[in-house]
Amino acid sequence: MLIIGEKINTSLKGIEEAVKTRNTVFIQNLASKQVESGADMIDVNVGTRIHTEVEDMRWIVKVVQQVVDVPLCIDSPNPEAIEAGLAEHRGKALVNSITAEKERIERILPLIKRFNSKIVALTIDDRGVPEDAERRCEIAEKLVKTLTENEIPLEDIYIDPVVHSISTNSKSGVMVLESIKKIATSFKGIHIICGLSNISFGLPKRGLLNRAFLLMAMAAGLDSVICDPQDKGIISAIKAGEALLGRDEYCAKYLAFFREGKL
Repeated sequence: MLIIGEKINTSLKGIEEAVKTRNTVFIQNLASKQVESGADMIDVNVGTRIHTEVEDMRWIVKVVQQVVDVPLCIDSPNPEAIEAGLAEHRGKALVNSITAEKERIERILPLIKRFNSKIVALTIDDRGVPEDAERRCEIAEKLVKTLTENEIPLEDIYIDPVVHSISTNSKSGVMVLESIKKIATSFKGIHIICGLSNISFGLPKRGLLNRAFLLMAMAAGLDSVICDPQDKGIISAIKAGEALLGRDEYCAKYLAFFREGKL
C-alpha cells in the first residue's frame, strides 16, 4: 500500500503561514514526521497561494527533499506550478493530477512525458464528475488509453475514482467501491488511489469513517492512499488490512510496525 502524507497543504492550519514566512524548520519537521510515521511519499500543495504558487512550489519541493529521501506528489491545479515543482524535484515524482478534460490533457501530458513522472488520473471529463460507477470506469478507460498511447507505462498511472462525502450523498462510498472493483478488474497492473478524508467531510468521528472505508476500498482493489500518516488508527488499519488481504508475506510488515510501537 502506497501511503502519501497529506499534511503539507496550505489549506491546512498553519501551513500557509509557514510557506509565506519561509519557515523551513517547520516544513521540514512536518515532512520528517510523516515519513517516520509511515509515509512512502509526501504530497506538497500550495494551491491557496494563488499569486505566488509557482515560486512557493519550487521552494517547498527543495526544502522538503533536503530532509526526506522519498519522492513527492506535486499537487496543483496550475500546470505552471506543477512544472516548477517537477523541475526542482529529485528523482521520479507523482503528479496530481490529470483528467479527461481536453484542456487539462493538453497542458499536463507534455509535462508527464518531459519529466518522466507518475500521474494521478481523476475520473472527470468535460461534463464533470459522473454520478455513477459505469461512467467513471468509461473515463478511466479513456484516460488509460490516452496515457499508454503516449508511452506512459501502466504502472505509472494512478486512477482516482473521485471520493465525495457521504454527508451529501449517502451512496458516494458505494459508488467509489464499485468503481474501484471495475477498474481493478479491467486494468491489471494499474494503481488505484484516493484522497481518504473526503469520504467523511462534514461528519463527526471522521477517523472512524475513514478507517472503515479504507478497509472496504483496500478489499475492492485500492493500493494507494493520500492520508494523514501520523494518525496511528489509519496506519494500523492499513497494516492490518494488508495482512488480512494476503499482501503482507508472513505478516512481516504488521509485525515490524508492532515491534516499533507504531500500531
